[in-house]
Amino acid sequence: MKSERIGVIDDTVKIAAGLFWADYGNLGGTVRELESAGADWIHLEMRDGRYMNFNAPRGGLDVLMGIRPHTNLEIEVQLQMLRPTFDLYRQLKDAGADLITIPLETAMENTMQDLTFIKDSLGLKIGVWGWQGLPLDFFRQYIPFVDIIEYESRARFWVNEKGKTPHLIDPLMVQNIADLKQMIRDAGRENEVDLMEDGGIGPSNVAPFIDAGMTVGEFSSALLKGSDGEGPGNRFIPGSGRITKAVENLKQALQRD
Repeated sequence: MKSERIGVIDDTVKIAAGLFWADYGNLGGTVRELESAGADWIHLEMRDGRYMNFNAPRGGLDVLMGIRPHTNLEIEVQLQMLRPTFDLYRQLKDAGADLITIPLETAMENTMQDLTFIKDSLGLKIGVWGWQGLPLDFFRQYIPFVDIIEYESRARFWVNEKGKTPHLIDPLMVQNIADLKQMIRDAGRENEVDLMEDGGIGPSNVAPFIDAGMTVGEFSSALLKGSDGEGPGNRFIPGSGRITKAVENLKQALQRD
């Protein structure tokens, strides 16, 4: 039976397990171990190769179809692309997506139509996301309709420091999450809409975001890589127990007082 955790608000701060830092040679085993260890859903970033000049596509339909048979967790597809289309949304549903998250900066005037189509025609959960720097008020009109709001901390993609995330965490980002939480309360949807901080968080720095009202965090490097990783790029290989241990450590850090 498929787990249902997206848009379910309770006293638990949830884990959206991102696959960015996964060992892609062991994706099936990775998602199985993430599920057994207690992650709440799988977060897949899908790029078209044009968005933000990333040049090469990433996280395509083949990855989604590859992991779907290996987990009962819900799978989120966070679109990082220019002007996604209805045809893509149909393909994502057929491939097993449960939540599609639309990029506010690049879906532009189509955003509301896209959300309506995904929810009403395809029957999937829906969300919107943006990068730090996008005015918070851009999110306001979507709160009555979505299952999740996601805000991602700024990242220096041009810097590659071994063992460090390119994301930068600053006090402004914590305040952004607090302000978004208040918008959700003002809309009367505090018990219906998840609020995610995405990028650069882990056991050592997540507490302020929890205090600010985050209900779910996107975590990848905190779960899937480290200085003692066994696979390429210090990725953890499923079956070694390190993914399970990383999830356990993170869940302890997410405990509310």
